[in-house]
Amino acid sequence: MHLQPSCFTSFTQAIDAYALPQRFTFPFYYEPHPLCVIAAEELQQHLETQQDWQHNFGLTGELTGAIGKMFGVLLVQNPQGEVGYLSAFSGKLAEQNHWPRFVPPVFDMLAKDNFFHAENLQINQINEQLFAVENHPDIPRLCAELVTKQTQAETQLAAHRQLMIDGRQSRKAQRNQLAIHLAANPTDETLRENAALEAKLSQESINDKNQLKEIKRYWDQHINAINQALSQLTDKRDALRQERKQLSASLQQKLFEQYRFLNIRGAEKSLNGIFKGTVELTPPAGSGECAAPKLLHYAFKHGLKPLAIAEFWWGAPPKSEIRQHKQFYPACLRKCQPILGHMLEGLDIDENPLLINPAEGKNVAIIYQDDAMAIVNKPAEFLSVPGKEIEDSVYARMRHTFPHATGPLIVHRLDMSTSGLMVIALTKDAHKQLQKQFIQRTVTKRYVALLDGIPAQVTDQQTTGHIALPLRGDLDDRPRQLVCHGFGKAAETHWELSQLDKTVRQTRMYLSPKTGRTHQLRVHCAHTEGLNTPIVGDDLYGKRGQRLHLHADLLCLEHPVSREPMRFQVDPEF
Repeated sequence: MHLQPSCFTSFTQAIDAYALPQRFTFPFYYEPHPLCVIAAEELQQHLETQQDWQHNFGLTGELTGAIGKMFGVLLVQNPQGEVGYLSAFSGKLAEQNHWPRFVPPVFDMLAKDNFFHAENLQINQINEQLFAVENHPDIPRLCAELVTKQTQAETQLAAHRQLMIDGRQSRKAQRNQLAIHLAANPTDETLRENAALEAKLSQESINDKNQLKEIKRYWDQHINAINQALSQLTDKRDALRQERKQLSASLQQKLFEQYRFLNIRGAEKSLNGIFKGTVELTPPAGSGECAAPKLLHYAFKHGLKPLAIAEFWWGAPPKSEIRQHKQFYPACLRKCQPILGHMLEGLDIDENPLLINPAEGKNVAIIYQDDAMAIVNKPAEFLSVPGKEIEDSVYARMRHTFPHATGPLIVHRLDMSTSGLMVIALTKDAHKQLQKQFIQRTVTKRYVALLDGIPAQVTDQQTTGHIALPLRGDLDDRPRQLVCHGFGKAAETHWELSQLDKTVRQTRMYLSPKTGRTHQLRVHCAHTEGLNTPIVGDDLYGKRGQRLHLHADLLCLEHPVSREPMRFQVDPEF
């Protein structure tokens, strides 16, 4: 019997009937190898029966404080040729980094003997001081008093300036009257009266100015006193904030340097070194704590050959993201792609399917054409416009089909995975008029979607509804979208039941988007606050299939030249 690393897990069932993978998994888009599926099922059984720790995944209905988590399995082979698997969780589990059966973190910041505790304690002490200063009762009191004094000063100064204006006008009128009197009576006595009055008026002007200075001095003295008292508190607050910022940045850099990742060649790189050449420059928070880097690092460190990898979600979904319990998901792009780019060097990996032209062998059917526009039926898995790696698209095909067309051609887009109707403008003027209709939302667009289940909203009494969930891009995992009530853009969808099949538990829906956000219909169907039922074949928000069962079947608009209403409809091929 061979001595295995402590986290190496042997399969509990015979696996001889399964062929081993020829190449390692492309981790950002994959179909799990059957042995990874078996390993995941065994790990899930362990999660359901283990007694070592307690963690609220939200599976019992208690959603307060519930935190679902990504788990990963790595199919490995030891030097003796025995096949087994490793298991890992993302981040911490039950507030700990180490649990039986799971690989350890690449760097354990919770270990008692490392620098993290001492330096983090110092930051926490600053946080306590900062909390006391920021919540000092004198700050709001002094701020309120400052506003009051500033308002009183402005009011009194404005009133005195108005008095000065009135005084200047009065003195001007008196001087005019005296000039008239002097012109009518040019005597020595009149001259003396004139000189006396001028001296009096000049003194009044001087008095007004001196009084204005005195008012300013009075209020400046009071306001400065408040500012000084306030500065004693805010200067301390700002100094603590700056100290905390510097200590945090220093600690973060030390941590990033401690996270050092191996690859199969034995080369080691820190997070700092990995992200130095990326757009990010600095590793995002949580980098290196995902399951995939943990698994690969452990395998390389213990001489195990990685064969395939798979990651699945366990627990209730987060509020913003769409995650299905037990569903497999690819590694995230923002944090994991740079790390895995280093770690997978030297491994024979599956081809990136995203670099393969999905439109090859497919045709774009033109269902209507005149001198101003064309209506086409875009196949599924077909780009609307050229991508970063793939040129072939509806735009490229239309540019070839209509070489003499002017303008941008594309008026609106469909997601690559969505099939259905698109309008193509063949002239600049037509493009301008058609685009105006889309901007003003006078175009009628309807989609047909086949949902993987029966939404709870659908009843015998309710067959229509409205979804309003704001969306924004997932910065850590583009092109996925998040529901974000704080910063998302408004997104609205009307739904109507088309057909219900209780036998196979699928629902055919008509979806009419009021807005046109990226992946709007897919998210609104899959999210728990929407229909909570993903579209069949949705590889981002549901279960991967032959195709995404979403089709733009109806398009109604005005002709860009004749202004006649036009209606086009093409049924989906599902």
